[in-house]
Amino acid sequence: MTTRLADSKGRITLGERFANRTVIIDDVDETEVRITLARVIPEREAWLYANPKAKAAVLKGLTQAKARRFAKAPDIAADVKLASQLDDGAD
Repeated sequence: MTTRLADSKGRITLGERFANRTVIIDDVDETEVRITLARVIPEREAWLYANPKAKAAVLKGLTQAKARRFAKAPDIAADVKLASQLDDGAD
């Protein structure tokens, strides 16, 4: 337990452990406040954390990238050949 004295504006310092960190301040009651370390997820990315299948796919891809296991580049020559064959067959 640590004792701190609030300044004239009601501010206290929490120490280096909390430096540059986001915290949640929960007013438990009139005499108690709970401070919890937190991470903030941007609203536009929250869907990913709500979708376990999508999150698993992203984490798998990141693991593969870290291990330098990349997909092979597309075969452009084969694609051009196939497109040509499809165009010839459309007549």
